[in-house]
Amino acid sequence: MIFLAFDGVAILRAAVPFISLLLILVLIHEFGHFLAAKAFGIKVLEFGIGFPPRAKTMFTKGETEYTLNWLPIGGFVRLLGEEDPSDPRSLAAAPRWQRLTVMAAGVIMNFVLALFLMGVSFMVPRDRALTQAQIVDVAQGSPAAEARIDGTMRDGTAPVQGIQPGDIITEVEGRDIANTSEMVYANRLNLGKTQEWTIIRAGSTLTAHVYARWHPPAGQGPTGVRIGAPQTCSVDAQGEPTNCQLKYAQTESVSYPPWEAFPKGAQSLVDTMVLTVNEIRVRIGGGGGASVNDDQPAFTGPVGIADTTGTLIKEAGWRSLIEFAALLSLNLAIFNALPIPMLDGGRMFFVVLEILRGGRRISPEKEALVHFAGFALMMAGVLVVTYFDIARLVT
Repeated sequence: MIFLAFDGVAILRAAVPFISLLLILVLIHEFGHFLAAKAFGIKVLEFGIGFPPRAKTMFTKGETEYTLNWLPIGGFVRLLGEEDPSDPRSLAAAPRWQRLTVMAAGVIMNFVLALFLMGVSFMVPRDRALTQAQIVDVAQGSPAAEARIDGTMRDGTAPVQGIQPGDIITEVEGRDIANTSEMVYANRLNLGKTQEWTIIRAGSTLTAHVYARWHPPAGQGPTGVRIGAPQTCSVDAQGEPTNCQLKYAQTESVSYPPWEAFPKGAQSLVDTMVLTVNEIRVRIGGGGGASVNDDQPAFTGPVGIADTTGTLIKEAGWRSLIEFAALLSLNLAIFNALPIPMLDGGRMFFVVLEILRGGRRISPEKEALVHFAGFALMMAGVLVVTYFDIARLVT
């Protein structure tokens, strides 16, 4: 019981920064809806911080109430007539392009915020390990073992074909590789294609062409190599290596000016989406170890994300927290854009359906019922995922 109580306190401590972060991200999302609605003259009845029940009305400006609510996990904008077009200033009475713009505005705000935060993260100094990525082992019959090697050795001879133990990888698909983490990242980013590696072998710079499999045998990885940082070791009386130390233990502090940081931030977000798609494809297809995060749960909910937030603040520093906020904002944008009832994408789907039906609308009662059912299913899913998050954290 003491163990569980301690974990509960730890989760609560992690939940405070997570809830604060989520509140900011959701309020910015809702502010997008608010600005778009105001711009089109659609009546905004309420801008709420947190979710009902209402704690107090902070103030009223014009025709909009600004309220504080008891559940501090986001916010909302309440527009006049979201499904009922009877009032000319209602959302439902607005032209279709305006409705689509208002519904998409929150998603757009989260995308813009993600780009901004990721750009800022590249302006914050970080330590980059320069330990190099060296081939330790190559699985027999793997793509790496059968890779085509182009170039010439320093003595003028042709190189041995296939990736060899001791090869050092310096580039993958044009990306500089300074350590094993960067090698794994670039490798996972380019699954299902023949990658071009720049390698150093016995002082010679060569080019390797290595196919990265979607579903390799367990324990091999996409290309069939095991990598590590070069080490120097002593040899004991039995001839076994001992007292091994990194051969290259240097690090460099890396930061970028704004004109470089923001393009890098945008590229990082694109990479994240590619990695996510790759992860989903690998998990759906099954098979062995190509998954990007085999040691992580496939899904996580509010408790799991809160635990991650607390860990980042405690161990990884502000740069990682900014990156995490950017990725969370990106996830909110993508999730809200999905055609799920009650979400922005679900509401946009009904507008598109109206267009396809030649302007004939689904009745407000039916649309409201679909959104309610979608909300109920989504909340049930959140509860299930939260249960497994808590079970994972306390075991």
